[in-house]
Amino acid sequence: MEQKSMTALVSAFARWYHAEQNRIKIFDDFLADKILTDEDKQQITLHMSNGIGFFHPTFNGTKEEALRWIVDNQLSPSPLGRAAWAEKALHTAVNIGATQYLIIAAGYDSFAYRQLEWAAKLQIFELDHPLMNEDKQERMQRVCDKKPSNLTYIPIDLTTEFLSEKLFSCNAYDKEKLSFCSLLGISYYLSKEDFKKLIQSIADSVSNGSTIVFDYPDEYSYTEQAGERAKKQSIMTSGTTEAMLASYSYEEMNGLLSDCGFLIYEHLMPDEITKQYFDEYNAANPNHLMTAFDNVNYCLAVRK
Repeated sequence: MEQKSMTALVSAFARWYHAEQNRIKIFDDFLADKILTDEDKQQITLHMSNGIGFFHPTFNGTKEEALRWIVDNQLSPSPLGRAAWAEKALHTAVNIGATQYLIIAAGYDSFAYRQLEWAAKLQIFELDHPLMNEDKQERMQRVCDKKPSNLTYIPIDLTTEFLSEKLFSCNAYDKEKLSFCSLLGISYYLSKEDFKKLIQSIADSVSNGSTIVFDYPDEYSYTEQAGERAKKQSIMTSGTTEAMLASYSYEEMNGLLSDCGFLIYEHLMPDEITKQYFDEYNAANPNHLMTAFDNVNYCLAVRK
């Protein structure tokens, strides 16, 4: 893994662009602007606007219009929708007693630095690859004077290390407390075997009643039945160090979670995600409509 994950950078870019361009927002990551450097923004802007022919072969417009189309249609739906959903679920979990928030493969997630009053009693743990973790901390030092007192960074390579071992060696973590765990954007890039190992490691690390939330590609994602956006996403990542590796039917995912001791409490498909999290934005932006990403489902499960 390179020090700067391109997937994490593009996700942060999408959150920044959305917050910058819109009054009514699906998700407002107002810190993404400062997390990204001017060079990051310029490079991604150039790369994406120049790629309009790949994303939309018949597009006819300016480079600025091309960028807006790509961001709204290809880049933003996943990071915006899943972040809005996950943080809403986190708030609910805190209201019923969760006191620990595990952000797994945190990337450039900014929650700890823009946390609202209701999160003040949370212990927040950001787990990511050591190089990514280091880069994130350097960026946040430029954004804020000091690290939030309730935040702990935990470097981990999820493909070679067990999450449970890392957590249990951290003095701030308490297995007996109720936890909320987000695994956003992870399932695509792990083999089915590695993803199940990760879920089992979480199950071994958290108390009964703890929650996990994640997004995952459905069983049609890498087939001819996939939506056009999903096909292009797969093409973009194929052959890179962040290639997409797995997809799941609902039945398969339900079985995987059950084997690891989790029960599904909420499961959203693209149409439901659009209705719940995109409708208000779309009503305010009829010329820039956005829909939840093709073939991607959201899942909330609770430890038995």
